[in-house]
Amino acid sequence: MKASTFQTLIVGSLCLAVSGLSGGLYNQYQRVTELENTNAQRLQTLNALQRDSSTLLNAQEKLQYALKDLKQMVDSGEQQVNTLDPMLDQWAQEIQELRDGLAARATEADMIALRARLEHVEQQLLDLKSQPPLPPPTPSSAKPKKTAQPKPAPLLPPFSVLSVEYRGGERFLAVAPPDSRSLKDIQLLHNGEQLGTWQLKVLEQSAAVFAVTAQPDQTVHLP
Repeated sequence: MKASTFQTLIVGSLCLAVSGLSGGLYNQYQRVTELENTNAQRLQTLNALQRDSSTLLNAQEKLQYALKDLKQMVDSGEQQVNTLDPMLDQWAQEIQELRDGLAARATEADMIALRARLEHVEQQLLDLKSQPPLPPPTPSSAKPKKTAQPKPAPLLPPFSVLSVEYRGGERFLAVAPPDSRSLKDIQLLHNGEQLGTWQLKVLEQSAAVFAVTAQPDQTVHLP
């Protein structure tokens, strides 16, 4: 075989080998490029998942804080309910006691008014019994003796004396119409105040002195 032919064969073989290697390298380059693209896409997906995970974690933390605040509000509401329930029960009991007290006071006021009227009538009877008897008739020639004028019978006040009340350290006389059965009809009289034609002059320890129009002063005993 000639040397030139052998060289030609070797060069051809080398060319074929280089061509094969080039094709293989190109294929490997394409595969590497595809893998790099795939890795880039996967990295983008991973970054997106990480961002979504961070967002979810932030949302979870916010929800936990909101849940904690809600729990505190519920606990505070339960505390307020536990505090208000006894207060409401106490207020209801106090209101009931006030109602019972008003009812008892109304009954007591009626009894005081009745007792005051009875005592006034008894005092009138005692005053009538204590009046001196009329002197026997004397002869016409004898000089008539002066006789003491009988005291006029005390007037019956147009109201019932109930009790003495204290307001601001001062004494007031509680009166009401004789036939009254209501607390709203009770009036408090201070010295100098007037009810009808009766004006309270002096409020003593056991009696009240009234000035009556066109009449002498009237003394009403306190119950």
